[in-house]
Order: sequence, then C-alpha cells, then structure tokens
Amino acid sequence: MARLDGLVGRTYFVRTFGCQMNLHDSERVCGLLDSCGCNMVDDPAQADIVVFMTCSVREKADTHLYGEASNLVRLPQAPSGRRLVAVGGCIAQRDGARLKERIPNVDVIFGTSALSSLPSLLVGSLSSGEDGVLVDIEEEGRDFSCVLPSRRARAFHAWVPIMTGCNNFCTFCIVPYVRGRERSRVMERVVAEVETLVADGVREVTLLGQNVNSYGRDLYGKPRFAELLRKVGETGIGRIRFTSSNPKDLSDETMAAMAEVPAVMPHLHLAVQSGSTRILRAMRRSYTREGYLDLACRLKRAVSGIALSTDIIVGFPGEEERDFEDTLSLVREVGFSFAYTFIYSRRPGTPAAKIEDNTPHEVIQERFERLARLVEEEAFVSNQAELGASVEVLVEGSSKRSATVMVGHSPKNQTVLFDLPKGASPEGLVGRLCTVKVAAARPWFLRGTLEGELR
Repeated sequence: MARLDGLVGRTYFVRTFGCQMNLHDSERVCGLLDSCGCNMVDDPAQADIVVFMTCSVREKADTHLYGEASNLVRLPQAPSGRRLVAVGGCIAQRDGARLKERIPNVDVIFGTSALSSLPSLLVGSLSSGEDGVLVDIEEEGRDFSCVLPSRRARAFHAWVPIMTGCNNFCTFCIVPYVRGRERSRVMERVVAEVETLVADGVREVTLLGQNVNSYGRDLYGKPRFAELLRKVGETGIGRIRFTSSNPKDLSDETMAAMAEVPAVMPHLHLAVQSGSTRILRAMRRSYTREGYLDLACRLKRAVSGIALSTDIIVGFPGEEERDFEDTLSLVREVGFSFAYTFIYSRRPGTPAAKIEDNTPHEVIQERFERLARLVEEEAFVSNQAELGASVEVLVEGSSKRSATVMVGHSPKNQTVLFDLPKGASPEGLVGRLCTVKVAAARPWFLRGTLEGELR
C-alpha cells in the first residue's frame, strides 16, 4: 500500500477490547498503519495516534472505552504535537457520530467493515483541524479485512476469518446489528491464505466467525464447514482451532472432520448460555437443554478426549431459581473444562432490553458466585485427569510472573507451565512444540517438566 505522507513517521498505539475477531481486526489496523510509514509504540503517552478497537457485547466494554479515551487528555503532548484518537469496531459501528457526545476528544470513527478507510480518515482529520470528527460506518461493498496488511501479535499463530456477521438474532446479542448478516469467504481464498501462513512459519491458525458452523450457507446454499476443515488440514498447518460455534448448527459431518483431521485440536468452545429450556427459548437460542446435552454426548463419542468449554449468562430477564439450578446441573453433567461466566448486560437495541425484570442484583450476584465456584470445581476435575500424562505444548513465551517459567497451550487448550531449560533463552522456545509431563494440575493450569527435544 502506498504511504500517505501525512502519516509517515507518526507513532501509534492500539488498544483492543472484546473477541478474537477484534484481535484480528487490530492486527490489520497495525499492518495498515505500518504500511503507511507509522511506528508502533507500547505506551499511549508516546503515541501520535491512539486507536481503540471496541466490543459492544457487554456494558463493561463501553465503560472501559469511555474511561480510557477520557484519560488521554491528561497525557503529555503527543510527539508530533497533536494526538489523534480513533475508535473502531462494534461500538463505533453501533453509535457512529453519536460517540462524539461521550468522547469529545475523538477524531475518527470507523465501523466494523471500514478498516481500510482508517489511514485516509486520519489524514483527513489532520487536514481539517481539531473540532470535527470524521466517520465511516458504511457496510456495503466492503471486502473482508483479511485482504489488508497485517502485523501478527505472534509469529507462530494467525487469526483467519472465514465469515463475518450472524443470522441468529439471539435476543440478548448486539452482534447481528453491528456486524451484519452472515457473509462467508470463498473457500479457496481461505485455504490459500492458510497455505501462505504455513510458508511463513505459522504453526497454528484459529478460524474465525460469529457462527463458523454456518460457514458457506450464503455462498453454496448449505454449510460447508466440515469440508473447509478438511481442506485446511491438507495445507500442512500443525494446529487448527475455530470459534465461535452455535450448538444448533453443529453437524455430524463437522464432528467427523474434527475426529479425522489430525491438525484439528480436541477442544471446542460451545456456548450454551443457559441450562434452562425456558430461558433458552426467551434467548431465541433454537435448541433445548436436552438437545445441548445430547450434542455434548455425541461430541465426546465422536472426538476422543475432547474438552468442552462454554459461555454462560446469569441473570437473563425472567431467570428464576429453578432456571439457574438447571444451569448448575447442566454444568455438572457436561463437565466443562472452562466456562466464561457473565452477568446479563442489557444492550440497547436488542429485544431482551425491553424485558422488565425485578430480580434484585444481590440475588443475581449470589447466583453468579455459585456458578463461578462450580466452574472452578469442574475445571479442577478436568485437569486432574491429566496428572502423569505427557501433553504436547505450543510454547508462547515466559509467564507473567517469572521469566524462567515458560507457558503454552495443550491441544485441549489448557494453559501449561514448565521451567525454562538451563542455558536456554525464552525467545528461542517461542513458537516451538515440546512435550511436558504433568506433575501438578490446578483449575486453570497444568505444571510439569520438559521431556525430550523441542520441535
């Protein structure tokens, strides 16, 4: 991409909130700004350009954005004299120019489909002065962001979008309104991208979509995710992960591909949201408690040793104690290796936001804490099964607490810690595969000793 002269030499900082799709989009934003001659910094105080990539799924993300953007006015002057503030992602798509009311210092607002316009918007803002805001939230006629340059956060891992948008319109979810309807990439382009990544030394890819199980329905008349998994597996990539999966669309063909493609990791994040059929219907989730439990059983039969993780919402409007007890019992029956648990967050514009609910916050908080304790217990039981086992680990770097303790993830997506070998440098291990014999198992990690040679 040709440099835009107004950006050459400027420094930038990117802050990302939310899901893996936002992480991918942030990598593309960084690649775009690099290609324009900008230089990345790790401190907003040193940045001429600060970009916030936002999530609108929960209210907390809005609060974080408003707080961090407001704090920028207290920073010292930018190196170039003027600091540009850009907001992208789902909040930008949802609010558009109205964001200026909450963030007076914002200069540029760009939507989920408008990543490619960021450089020209920044240059335009520099030219127009400090009072106005430039906005691009158009969706029509935009290509996938994966065609843009990228700065990967990890050389050994890549996010690979296979589709964007969602057709499900769950009553609590804002995603279809800010990401649009389902739109799939052509299969050959996805495979070609993975082939390029393999040639570049990438060892693991994560296939991304709001509902990957629907992949291809809009292009080919029916979902072809199972076929895509098989074709990506033929590229020579070492590890394949994917997210997100809606239970209603998980097919037997996909389960078979998961079992038969060696590169597909034996872990699936399968959001249940609630264990109560009554609440699932109110959420418009299109499956029942019994259907989810049957699916989990079939997955465990089809994919040997698979680990299941999930998302669960506590306090959805109208949830009663019996509904919550159904959620607890489902967690026990499935035996999740991990669960992201959330207190329901009312999102303006969604059907659930109109539902009145008088459940006291103290009751919802107490339920949330009970669920969190149960999730931790189940995660502990799941990890205890690995004691004495040898697990393959893709090394990601040193742990946050010690430079001599390395961290990586197992095929089941468990965090695994082991000591740095004597005489080795942490940098030399990053992106390598190794085998770790598990000596200790805690709810959120495994700890062991290195076995054999690094690969």
